[in-house]
Amino acid sequence: MSAPFARPFDTIVFDIRSALFMRGTQVRTPIPTDTLRRILRSATWFEYEKGTLSETECHALIAAEFSLSLADVADTFRAARASTRADSYAIHTCRNIKERMGIRLIAMSNIPELDWTAFECAEPELCQLFDHIFTSAAAGERKPNLGFYHYVLHESNISPSLILYIDDKVENVVSAKSVGMKGLVCTTAKELSSSLTALVRNPITDGQHWLQGHAKRMWSVTDTGAVIRENFSQLLLIEVTGDPRLADVLKPQRLSNFFIGEGVLTTAMFPNDMDTTSIACTVLDHFTTEVKNDIMDEILSFRNRDGIVQTYFDRARPRIDPVVCVNVLAFFHINGRGHDLAEVLEWVYDVLSHRAYESGTLYYHSGDAFLYFLSRMIQMCPSLRERFGGLLAARVLERYGIEGDSLALAMRIYSAASIGLHDIADYRKLLAMQQEDGSWPTGWFYRNGSSGILTGNQGLTTAIAVSAIHAYQAL
Repeated sequence: MSAPFARPFDTIVFDIRSALFMRGTQVRTPIPTDTLRRILRSATWFEYEKGTLSETECHALIAAEFSLSLADVADTFRAARASTRADSYAIHTCRNIKERMGIRLIAMSNIPELDWTAFECAEPELCQLFDHIFTSAAAGERKPNLGFYHYVLHESNISPSLILYIDDKVENVVSAKSVGMKGLVCTTAKELSSSLTALVRNPITDGQHWLQGHAKRMWSVTDTGAVIRENFSQLLLIEVTGDPRLADVLKPQRLSNFFIGEGVLTTAMFPNDMDTTSIACTVLDHFTTEVKNDIMDEILSFRNRDGIVQTYFDRARPRIDPVVCVNVLAFFHINGRGHDLAEVLEWVYDVLSHRAYESGTLYYHSGDAFLYFLSRMIQMCPSLRERFGGLLAARVLERYGIEGDSLALAMRIYSAASIGLHDIADYRKLLAMQQEDGSWPTGWFYRNGSSGILTGNQGLTTAIAVSAIHAYQAL
């Protein structure tokens, strides 16, 4: 079972009243909402939930304590009881988990006896999903009191280390964890579904199935809605997955172009670039040594006065980008010509040293992209590990927990794993981001140097996420 916990679990304990999101329809009552909230947090109500007060006694005490009429109190709670229903989305999630994974489900709720009886009659489909149902009224205890948790453990005869407890209140989860259970706070039905699915699914298998089902149809899109057929993401798809059948890519005889066909959101006749060309030369296997050397000679002719290679084979576009330089460096070092780019190597090191990549680069949206391609270069060129490894590790550690989309997190986790580091917080976030169909939402990869328009690819995002999870778990 793939889950972000140190040990597996085989039982989930829900609070039906909160984690399964029982909700009443909008019922007009004579008691103001803020007063009702105070009532439900009162000692009188707590005693009623524990079964030490009858309904009549509870209503009378509440009416006196909050200066309400007895009729208003009775009408309010009876109307709420009649209108309460379980969330259908949560029921669907629980059924899938129980049937697919063989997980035991236990209900544990602070709920008065009469309320539970009414709910059990109204929602038999939900109640039948549970192996055990424990209520505060039956236990004579309520959460977060530890006695209720000990009661559940004794009656169910299940080791707490094998239980995952889910609730929408932090204090209840704290008590569950204090008796040895694992704990998870969920506040919405959608959050419950995504968290549970992430805990019990096989993210790698599900992601791979999605990729296979979308083979040769995974094109890039911009944040303005334009579809872009381009070679760069297709080449990386092949490299990351090791499966050329997933991609639809042109195989150039020599230089490569970012676009397949005419340019989009730029000039129709777009120049070949060193980034795509370098990736192509390291991913595709049809280039001869002679052709590769010829390409490297031409790249060297497009250096500025600082010795830095530019992005395009076009002297009218003298742009530079450190990520492009990293990929060119990898191409040269793999083919034994790294010494030709000494100035480029020094600049890349300075970018890493001074954190110049933190806000992204000219053509790459996230700072994690620079670290991802740098870790890629070190894996391909072990001779560079001594120079970059220690500093790269320090820079990756600095990014733990920084907000990012699914692609940024996947690249960060992969970069960390490639140098032996566990980024557990971002790993958990990435697992929770996986969608029901097995894919991850599109993460932004490229940035248009002129307009700032962002481009991403859901297929590449999913492939890198799968690769990152595999690398993390392999540690």
